[in-house]
Amino acid sequence: MPIITNLDVQLAKNKMSLTELSERVGITIANLSILKSGKARAIRFSTLELICKELNCTPGDLFEYSPD
Repeated sequence: MPIITNLDVQLAKNKMSLTELSERVGITIANLSILKSGKARAIRFSTLELICKELNCTPGDLFEYSPD
């Protein structure tokens, strides 16, 4: 898939676990794991906003495009 997810990078920068992010944004660990692994097929803007607020980042920090 040409969209690469950098959720793990942002979690590390914020010294936060997936469990802690899950509790803060109210999204299940399973759904965050799917997003983190790059297997998610979609994400709601409201979810993206919550994640960006907690990680103090932008959507561009979480995702990148690789045409390969």
